[in-house]
Order: sequence, then C-alpha cells, then structure tokens
Amino acid sequence: MSRLEGLRANSSQFTLEGEPFRILGGSIHYFRVPRAYWGDRLLKMKACGLNTLTTYVPWNLHEPERGTFNFQDQLDLKAYVSLAAEMGLWVILRPGPYICAEWDLGGLPSWLLQDKGMQLRTTYPGFVDAVNLYFDKLVSVIKPLMFEEGGPIIAVQVENEYGSYAKDEKYMPFIQNCLQSRGIKELLLTSDNWEGLRYAGMEGVLKTINLQRLSFGALQHLADMQPLKPLMVTEYWSGWFDVWGEHHHVFHAEDMLAVVSEILKRGVSINLYMFHGGTSFGFMNGAMDLGTYKPQVTSYDYDAPLSEAGDCTPKYQLLRNLLSQYHSEPLPVEPTPQKTRAYDPVAIQQHLSLWDSLHFTAKPYRSERPVNMESLPVNNNSGQSYGYTLYETTITSGGTLNSRNNIRDRAMVFVDRQCVGCLDYKTHELALPDGLGEMILSLLVENCGRVNYGKALDEQRKGIVGDILLNHTPLTGFTIFCLDMKPCFMKRLMSSGQWKSGFKSPSIPGFFQARLYVDGPPRDTFIRLPGWGKGVVFVNGQNLGRHWCIGPQLFLYLPGTWLRSGENQIIVFEEQKVDDKILFAENPDHGRTIDVYKLPFCTLL
Repeated sequence: MSRLEGLRANSSQFTLEGEPFRILGGSIHYFRVPRAYWGDRLLKMKACGLNTLTTYVPWNLHEPERGTFNFQDQLDLKAYVSLAAEMGLWVILRPGPYICAEWDLGGLPSWLLQDKGMQLRTTYPGFVDAVNLYFDKLVSVIKPLMFEEGGPIIAVQVENEYGSYAKDEKYMPFIQNCLQSRGIKELLLTSDNWEGLRYAGMEGVLKTINLQRLSFGALQHLADMQPLKPLMVTEYWSGWFDVWGEHHHVFHAEDMLAVVSEILKRGVSINLYMFHGGTSFGFMNGAMDLGTYKPQVTSYDYDAPLSEAGDCTPKYQLLRNLLSQYHSEPLPVEPTPQKTRAYDPVAIQQHLSLWDSLHFTAKPYRSERPVNMESLPVNNNSGQSYGYTLYETTITSGGTLNSRNNIRDRAMVFVDRQCVGCLDYKTHELALPDGLGEMILSLLVENCGRVNYGKALDEQRKGIVGDILLNHTPLTGFTIFCLDMKPCFMKRLMSSGQWKSGFKSPSIPGFFQARLYVDGPPRDTFIRLPGWGKGVVFVNGQNLGRHWCIGPQLFLYLPGTWLRSGENQIIVFEEQKVDDKILFAENPDHGRTIDVYKLPFCTLL
C-alpha cells in the first residue's frame, strides 16, 4: 500500500497525511529488551498515551564480523518495527551509524579499529567504505518499513549529536546521501544537545534538540534557528545513566513532569529518552571519558517511566495522566504487571579455574610484542571485540612492572598464577616478587567498555596497546588467549568433565556453577551476589552482564523468559572473591542515589 504524504515539517506544526500531528514519543531499544517482552513494553507505551516509538540501530550487533550480518531473533529489526505498527505506533528510526546510547563504542563495530589510521565519524576512506557496505544491507531491511511503502517509519535521524563532535564538515552530508541515495524519502532530522546546535545544519534536514531542563531559552534558540519549523525535543532525558563506583542517578517524577508539561503546553513535540531503558546485556555497556575513564554499569534502568524489568513506575502513572489530556479517546487499559519472584538461594556445586579453561578458547596467538584485542587473528580475522584477553610471558626476576598506561582497561597480574595485584588507568606500576628461575607472568586484561561519547572514540583499542616494562625493559615473547566468552566457548566449558565438585579452596579467577530449579512458570528475578567481587554472570548460556561489588548496581536482572521450568544453569565468572551461594530478590537494589536535578547542568552535556 502506497500513501501520499508522510510526516512534513513545512510550517510551525508537523503534519502527517496532511493533518496536524504532534509527536508524543518514547525510546525503547529492541536490543536491550528480551524479544519475548517487546510486545509487553510497546503495549505499555501505547497505554501511557504515546503515539511514536524511537529506536537506535546498533551497527556492532548487526555486523559483528566484517561482512557478516545478523538481523535475526533478538536483532530482528523488521519484526520489532512491524510489531510497533500492529500496536498503532509510528516509528522514528535512528540508524546511526554512530548512536552513542551508552553502548560500546557508540554502536560502531570494534573491527574498524584494526585500521591504525582509522578516523571514526569522518569521511576517512576506510570508514566511508564500511558505512556504505553496512547501509546497503541496513536500508534493504528498513526501506519496506517506510511510511511511503505502507510501513510505520515516519522519520529517520541522520547520525547522532554530531554537533558535539564536528570533526569533518563533509561527514553529515555523506550520511544524508547514504540514506537518500538508497531510496529513503521520509523526513530526515538531526538531534543535538545545546552545545551541538551551533554546528551548521543541512538543507532539508530538520534540527531538533536534546535536553532535560528548559534552561537558557533552549527551545526559543531552536525556534530562532529554524523559523516557521516545528519544534521537537528528540531526547527529553527522563533520567540518567550510571557508572561503576558512583551513585545511581534519579530524577524525581514531579520534576520530570513539570518540564514535560511545559514542553507540551508550548505545542512542542517530544520523545522521552528513555521511556524504558532495559539492560546492556553481556559486555555491551559503554564508558565516559571526559578526562577520566568511567565505565558504565550493566543496568540501563535510566530511572525511566518503565523500570528495567518493565514495571510501571510513579513516573509512568503521572505521565499517563498528563498525556491522557492530549487524546480525545480514552487511553488503552494499562497491562497487568508481570510478577517477579525471589527464588531460594542456590549453592555453588562445581568450579573450574581460569587456567583449566584455557584449552576451550581459540588457538592462542604468539607474538613478540603485545597485540591489542581488535588486532588478534580471531573471529574470521575481525579480531576480538569484547570480554577478557590473557597475555602470558616468561620472566626471570621480580622488580617493577610498569604498564606505561598501556592497559585497557584493567589487568589482574599473576606470577606463577598467583595474583600479585592490579593495573588500570589509575595504577601503572606494580612490584613483582623475586623467585628462583623462570616464572610465568600473566596479565588478565578486561575490556570494561569502550567510550561511547566525546573526542576519545578513535583511541578505544583494548587489551594491551603498547609495551609493558619490567625494570625499564619491554617484555617480549607473549602467548595471547582470547577470552571473549561467546556462546560457543560457554558450551565447550559447560560440557567439560574437568569441573571440580565441592567448595574447598576454589581457584580464583574461575568459573562457578550452580543450578536453579524452577517449579511452575518462570518469573523475572534479580540475582544478588553480596559475597562476591567482580565478574560476569551467565544463565542458560545467556550473558546477563557484569557485576562489581563497588556498585552502585547491586543486582543483575534475570528475565523470566530466559529461565525454563525445571533445571537452569547459572555460571559466574569471578575475578576477586567468591561466596558459596547465589541469592535472588523480587526487586532491584540500585545502591546509593543522587538527584540529577541537583547536578550542575554542564555534567549532563
């Protein structure tokens, strides 16, 4: 079915099919929500009074290895957009290629960094070639979903907050052309925060703004830049994200509602970022680096109107009451809440040391000097993207180990497989003990998450990125193991006959296995690990994400849809300290909180 006129921005108000239209939008990322729950979350969006879904598209998930594309199962973008249409929602697509999103490398694939001269988000030939090949595939998936083709996509965003980056004046026109030359005819828009609006716009592309508070006359500033154009807040920040070792950000419902109410009173279109945050499952969290590297937590709850587990919060109720005033018909009935369950604690039954797991990895790589993760000859020569990398060499004496800040991002250091300390972006030196004869020096390096925003994007190679010195002499002769802990590795691990029973003197780092028996239908739950240190949790092979006792996040969300009735396998990879049990709770524990409304405005840019 072909339609005549989609979303237009030809006057001070949007029109859709020739009629005045106000975008009442919310962001939900399909890649942060288990597919079985997409319908529930979109139904709750519709029942809240929103009419438009926005979502990013993460290039790094859709092209995990160069030239290998995945739009299936959890990444079935077509199914997600089609489901939104079935719910009566319009869609604004934000395909990047860079998305930010507090997502590893802002959604860009790590294999781009194999090119030592790579300049991300520019018209550098290596980047342009990769974007073109990706957009060839992506547009073939999304074009049939455009309004013009009878689908629900009414607008497409050109890149994301490029005004804050602005390295190459030819880059944004290149991305615009990537879309239009492949047949995308819907309304194009950009979104920028206050500082990014200074960047020159493009002919025929609508500028929109991202903000949390109506300071500095931001909306009037946007109106002055684009006379007689509709105003839109593409990201109204309903909360904020968290980093390890700091506080959980909250934005009180009444404060949020006051700003949303004022935006709507002024006739402005709005999209709540996030309406439902979900979870950065696995190793997919990003990081901040505005002078200091700060990795983000696994939870992307965002203090959004729908919680990480999809519960309707007080924010949701207040928002629903407000938005109901902008509808002539009563809103749909609110879906019933999903039940959660605090399962009984489970005991650790078996364990396997890291050292005993190494033969389940890909063939180790030998190199005179250290090689960064992305340049390792694994994954069809697309390198290692995520997880841990183990570097081993032989030394003949102790002394001072100096990383020269070449550890990205954190390394546990072992001599003859005994932990002697940790190196990271703060700690660059470590004293190694003396011993007799040759000793094995091992550095277990974790990629804690690549920066997703700011000027440091090109410097996000992980692992060991340069020489490590022992007593001022560079170490050589490395054996390097890729520990990305992908499903194939976890399957080999689970089927191993080398697991040790009991819990006497377990080796750390190591893998620790427990079984959860579920009677009746599985329910959502929250894993608690109060006696543990730092690591990763897998349930039935699914990587739930990272845990770390420094908080603020003191739980991992375990969706009931990833459990089964009967026996379930839980594996914890643990680096630091272990307990003999795993606990479960009905509710999350976000740790210490801080109110974002009381933070300086500049910290939210």
